[in-house]
Amino acid sequence: MFTGIVQTQATVISNNYQHSVMRLVLAVVPQYIAKLELGASIAINGCCLTVVKVQHTTEQALAEVYFDVIDETLQLTNLGKLTPSSTVNFERSMTFGTELGGHIVSGHIHCVAQVKNIIHTDGNCKIQLSLPTKWQKYVLYKGFVSVNGASLTVGEVDESGFWLHLIPETLAITNIGQASLGDELNIEVDQQTYTIINTVENYLRQQSSQ
Repeated sequence: MFTGIVQTQATVISNNYQHSVMRLVLAVVPQYIAKLELGASIAINGCCLTVVKVQHTTEQALAEVYFDVIDETLQLTNLGKLTPSSTVNFERSMTFGTELGGHIVSGHIHCVAQVKNIIHTDGNCKIQLSLPTKWQKYVLYKGFVSVNGASLTVGEVDESGFWLHLIPETLAITNIGQASLGDELNIEVDQQTYTIINTVENYLRQQSSQ
């Protein structure tokens, strides 16, 4: 589980494919992988991945973290579109006593949203995202949504998706501010909202069939 508070950005060193599995290697500042063990979970652009190897590179004062990304994950997320030098949002899993500054995030991506519009103003940035129709009902005005692993509040909802209103701190810490028109961002809808809506719909469906 994660909080949606991105800790840092990591840089893609390589993303080589063997059959339908991508070996993703990231360069990370060592302070963010202290006591990291094999098998640990890390959210990369909001997607929960398992650490398969860790290697320190003293020459560059960076560490390399390795992940294997399977075909299903590549199809559902934007990880398959990464290239060497791409930056990704990086958050280690929650521990007991972690401050929950965002909201509970599972790291299971539901879909990707396409960037449709970007508006920059003094100290702020508005981004319009287009969602697949299936997922629009789970995104509510002032509700939570995880975008590339960052816990954010929905600023506006429209007929095709929603808008984000981003402060400078979010733009500095995450890679969302680097997005361009047409880019795809990983979306995890709020699990509580998802559960409530599906439970109510299932109940109403059962009632109507009686």
